[in-house]
Amino acid sequence: MSNTRTNRLADQLANRPADQLARPADRTPLIALCMGACLVLAFFASIAIGAVSLSPGDVFDAVVSRFSSAPLDQTAALNQAVVWDLRLARVLTAVIVGASLATCGAAMQGLFGNPLADPGIVGVSSGASLGAIMVVVLQISTFGMWTLPVGAFLAGVGTTFLIYALARPGQEGSDNSKLLLVGIAVNAIGGAFAGYLTYLATADQLQSLTFWSMGSLSSAKWLTVAISAPPTIIGIALLCRWARPLDLLALGERQARHLGVDVTLLRRKLIFVTALLVAAAVSFNGTIGFVGLVVPHLFRLMIGPAHRLLIPFSAAGGALLVMLADLAARTLDPPSEVPIGVIMGSLGGPFFLWMIYRSRRFGIAPT
Repeated sequence: MSNTRTNRLADQLANRPADQLARPADRTPLIALCMGACLVLAFFASIAIGAVSLSPGDVFDAVVSRFSSAPLDQTAALNQAVVWDLRLARVLTAVIVGASLATCGAAMQGLFGNPLADPGIVGVSSGASLGAIMVVVLQISTFGMWTLPVGAFLAGVGTTFLIYALARPGQEGSDNSKLLLVGIAVNAIGGAFAGYLTYLATADQLQSLTFWSMGSLSSAKWLTVAISAPPTIIGIALLCRWARPLDLLALGERQARHLGVDVTLLRRKLIFVTALLVAAAVSFNGTIGFVGLVVPHLFRLMIGPAHRLLIPFSAAGGALLVMLADLAARTLDPPSEVPIGVIMGSLGGPFFLWMIYRSRRFGIAPT
């Protein structure tokens, strides 16, 4: 078969699932426009609303005054500190965390061919939790204030590679289902160790562990944004670049190989990039569930399964969802802060059940 004919056939097959599901492609620009408007509104609302509420004019003045040498009165200086030192870094962190987790969920569901796959299934989230618990309970302080995020990051990535080594995907007799099952087993073992360490923890340590395990963006700073942003941007760009091989993989591993996809290499690259993305997101902010599970499903129902659209839309949807959840966490019980994991669980669980019900009622496949 000539290369031209092979490429033409690959394009036709890659586009076939979207056609079969009859997703209204002409709605995509409207959905993109609505998403853009919602992102802008949520971004400014997250900056303006909080313990100190600011008007749109106050937010604009605070942003502009940062680049001006004119002296500020007490109120303007306070507004500038609230916007630049507290909220802007936190909102950008929410964007990074949401975009990372949602795009990883979309990529993993395509890689495993399983709608239940999400960042937690390859061990990053649970591994990072175990690393954080070890740092707190064993009182490790090798890297000072950075010990907790560094420990969580190393444990998350290490757990992912352990699962990969045990499953050995790509070898004879191995398949994606084995990788999925090994991930579940290793997660269960890690959960048992984490439970034992939690049992040994003191009362003060338990309070810290509980808050971290439920997720929080309260520790967001410009430095953490600067550290998390580069791997997030690079990782999402790579996932977008691998959208076509992911579409071909949805046709089946044998068909993908026949169409020129190096499935083994693609699998390794996807696992490494998703592990790096998720570890960078959760290591500073704790585990935040449901983003990687719910957001790709929602956009798959609206725009179809083609990854060239699904991955960027999931990034935008994840950013929007985490921004709104963090805004709710900051404002529901002031001056206290509700863990963002509680917000996500309260919204994500019922929403996911609704999507399953809707899929069955209207005969729409969830994948």
